[in-house]
Amino acid sequence: MPVPARLAGYLALGFTWALASASFLAAGESPLRLTQTIALPKVAGRIDHLAVDVAGERLFVCALGNNTLEVLDLRKSTRLHTITGLGSPQGVAFLPESGQLVVTNDRHGACNFYDGKSFAPLGLVELKDNDDNIRYVAGHLYVGYGNGGIATIDSGAKRLGSVDVSGHPEAFAVEEHGLRMFVNVPDRHEVAVIDLARGLVTEQWKLDGAAGNFPMALDEAHHRLFVGCRAPAVLVVLDTNSGDLVTKLPIPGDVDDIFYEKGMHRLLAVCGAGSIAVIDQVTPETYKVIATMPTAPGARTGLLVPAWKSLFVAVPESAGHGAEIRRYSVN
Repeated sequence: MPVPARLAGYLALGFTWALASASFLAAGESPLRLTQTIALPKVAGRIDHLAVDVAGERLFVCALGNNTLEVLDLRKSTRLHTITGLGSPQGVAFLPESGQLVVTNDRHGACNFYDGKSFAPLGLVELKDNDDNIRYVAGHLYVGYGNGGIATIDSGAKRLGSVDVSGHPEAFAVEEHGLRMFVNVPDRHEVAVIDLARGLVTEQWKLDGAAGNFPMALDEAHHRLFVGCRAPAVLVVLDTNSGDLVTKLPIPGDVDDIFYEKGMHRLLAVCGAGSIAVIDQVTPETYKVIATMPTAPGARTGLLVPAWKSLFVAVPESAGHGAEIRRYSVN
């Protein structure tokens, strides 16, 4: 019986990717190597999401429990500046075209704009409580907030509109070559699919019984959506053409960030149980955990910077150990 062209293509891809992984593992190299550690003295409590200024080699860290945004100089491995007076900051975005910095806050629902060099306030957009994840895509900021909204804001701090997703949104992903946004809605144990052109939810995809769906990543080229779930602790892979389940596999507990490195066909899941799961995409249908790298309890947020082949992981303060940022080389 002849093999369908699409399946034949996937089999060829699987052979190529598997061969590359086999060579990598045979060489005895670790998929992640710690290359830099930056201390965060006097930063207490939980640390949330991160952003980067690639040209300026700066990292921005939401110190949620500290009510501050920490600005780090990656060249010197030091703290450059602290923005104080925030209300449990959860998300941050750097806009390279304008040099602006945007911070979202849980308390009071403020989305604050700053000059990225002087850190002077430039304005704010008031949403509802629990402003959370933020993405900057094609000149627009998308912010998840409140009990179920995704707001669209321009770089001039003007709110353009919002879409109701019927539950507090966590991580979301936007197509580069399409007009859809995929949104994790843990309250409903589902992924909401938004048509950005029409500004409405068109589909809701279930997760094969999994819940606690907080982080998300997208492989647009192969039509795969990766959803990290906490109950149970699994990675759910969905087909973005249909919303159907492709597969799911166990990962460590308390996952809060997932990244897809398309050049290596690899997923990195940052888990608060104290490890990073490194997952190979053998084919678009087949996935394998190839390593579990120990970090620290509570280290569950991070940032993948493909331009540097670097993964940054936030480690919160614990007994006998101060807060810090760890940088890993993705081999």
